[in-house]
Amino acid sequence: MRIAGFSLKALPRDIFTGIIIALVSIPISMGYAQVAGLPPIYGLYGSIFPILLFGIFSTSNQFIFGVDAAPAALVGAFLASKGIASGSDEAVRLVPMITLLVAAWLMIFFVLKAGRLVNYISTPVMGGFISGISTIIIFMQIPKVLGGTSGSGEITELIGHIIVTCSESFNLMSLVLGVSSLALLLLSKKIVPKLPMSVFVMIGGAILGYSGFADTYGVAKLSAIKSGLPAWNFPHIDYDLIMDVIPTSLTVAVVIMAETLLASNNLAQKNGYRLDENNEVMVYGLGNFAACLTGCCPVNGSVSRSSMGEQYGGASQVMSISASATMAVIMMFFTGFIQYLPVPVLTSIVIAALLGAVEFELAGRLFRQDKRELLIFLGAFLGVLLFGTVYGVLIGVILSFVSVIINTANPKRSFLGVIPGHEGFHSLERNTYSIPLKNVVIYRFSGNLYFANIRIFISDIEGALRDDTKCVIVDSGAVCNIDITAADRIASLAKNLSDRGVSLYFASHIGHLNDRMRDLGLASMVEEGQCRRTIASALSAAGFKAPYILETDDASEEKTLPYGNAERLEFEWAFGDEAEAEMEKYTEKLLGSIGNDAEPPEQQLMNMIKPKGAWKGVSELDSEELLAHLQLHIGELSEKIGIPEDKIAEAIETRRLRIAKRVAERDHAALERLKEHDIHFRESLKKESPELYSRLSDLRLGAIRRISAEDAQYASLIKELYGDENQ
Repeated sequence: MRIAGFSLKALPRDIFTGIIIALVSIPISMGYAQVAGLPPIYGLYGSIFPILLFGIFSTSNQFIFGVDAAPAALVGAFLASKGIASGSDEAVRLVPMITLLVAAWLMIFFVLKAGRLVNYISTPVMGGFISGISTIIIFMQIPKVLGGTSGSGEITELIGHIIVTCSESFNLMSLVLGVSSLALLLLSKKIVPKLPMSVFVMIGGAILGYSGFADTYGVAKLSAIKSGLPAWNFPHIDYDLIMDVIPTSLTVAVVIMAETLLASNNLAQKNGYRLDENNEVMVYGLGNFAACLTGCCPVNGSVSRSSMGEQYGGASQVMSISASATMAVIMMFFTGFIQYLPVPVLTSIVIAALLGAVEFELAGRLFRQDKRELLIFLGAFLGVLLFGTVYGVLIGVILSFVSVIINTANPKRSFLGVIPGHEGFHSLERNTYSIPLKNVVIYRFSGNLYFANIRIFISDIEGALRDDTKCVIVDSGAVCNIDITAADRIASLAKNLSDRGVSLYFASHIGHLNDRMRDLGLASMVEEGQCRRTIASALSAAGFKAPYILETDDASEEKTLPYGNAERLEFEWAFGDEAEAEMEKYTEKLLGSIGNDAEPPEQQLMNMIKPKGAWKGVSELDSEELLAHLQLHIGELSEKIGIPEDKIAEAIETRRLRIAKRVAERDHAALERLKEHDIHFRESLKKESPELYSRLSDLRLGAIRRISAEDAQYASLIKELYGDENQ
């Protein structure tokens, strides 16, 4: 048997990290044990054998197991719903039974290989759920900082309990100790994140308790606990409550499996190793079985302690074994200090840990990037706060499925055309210079076809038909499957189109889709050649041969081509409406790179006027657009490289002429678009910045004259592009 990640070189550091984790776990585990309705000592019991088993059998190099927030909150909420007082004998009897059933569920998950189900729980659902639970626990703990006892119930009841505590049992010194401890913990996390400040806060609190300060001001302290390792006992089974415990234990088991697998997988991917997920589920079950035998609440993977282990350079499960051994030593010889710990100090440590579990960063990221996913996060979060943990999960899962349905029912679609001089078929929406084929509709549908989206599919195609349309080609490269409803509607569409003299083709899809179409009554489309491997072959089958006739070839239907932004083929495809800003960012990045190498100025200039790095090899039209942007920075470029502006202008114009020459050789009509683009660019600049326009025009005119005089091969091209302005 090999301990995950073990190496002799890292052994001393892993042992030290394990000791730190054990010390940090003392206040956190005791606090979470209280959240689960148990006396604090049981949190320490749960930090010995479950962690040891995890360290021995886990395939994760760095993840840490132990008493943690989510399971404790779920168990505490269940006890509160049954009217069982926290810390009572009844709670001490019932919680281990819950833990036993959690272990049983996890073993069932192991046998069924249910760890794969985690893939169906989205990050917003889990983030909202954990954030909601953490927030509930924080509100449960606040009264203890104020001098009272912890609350229970949903958020409205917890707020009510806080108000009652303020009016009936408020203790100012308790509040001062709790708030100052919390402030110190949060501040140190930002300033010195590697410092285990919770250990020092705990020691400071114990000193205050030992000195008599806490007693003087009536600040509550923890009760004394006896030394020694926990006794092992099989949990008492309360058959009157077992039917109530089963669904709660199932929820806890699912949360343990989902949260721990997701977090440990993230850590494994970050650090370049792989987990055996099914083995991990078994280890979770073993850990919880050990926890129930010592009377503890369910145990879970700890994100905060795992992050701390990573910060201290822990690289193997020697950390867990070291933490377990350290906690055992503490339990046998050093438990005397616990009776001196002020309750508000311990509570502040728990609240600080819980604040770290609230997914503020995820919420902010969703707000910036995906409002729909943010609604899922908030649904799970508010569901936990207002209706309880189980309903919170259900709300989040339901919202996730609604989001999936919305996404699949309204997938990305576009109509395609060709860009003269460029291979393939391109979106008319995303590429300004993409031109539709005459008499042809090419339609790309990016999703599987089924009952919820087939209406959009049919509507898009019917709306694109024109009186002269002869052929409709569906680019079905992203369609992997169809259902019977979609198949029936496609058959009707094909017939309706045929009656109008329009042929329908599917192209570029995987072969399996042909099998599926034959199974669902569309065999004739496959057999009669209406399913083709490529769009080009579908066009050929419909009688359209390359070079294709474009709509612009008919003067009465000529496409209006906007200018200015039109030439950014790659950038426009990549960035859409933000292409102009991204081109300018790229230009500024090039300017910022000047002086970072030892190349001569002339070579630096050549590097500037040719796209390189991530955008090396973009189209001539993109390169020409880059030259236009560089012209706007010609003064800065001259100053940084140390080459006169007229020489830079000449280099830019030479590069522009080379691009124009290649474009003209491949497609002479595109040269006219280059000319029109250049005219539009200069007219826009003249309107926006007349002074800069005048300076650039003078530089350009001088450059054109020198090139024309020195290089005869460009003379005719210059005349075609610039007319008589170079005279």
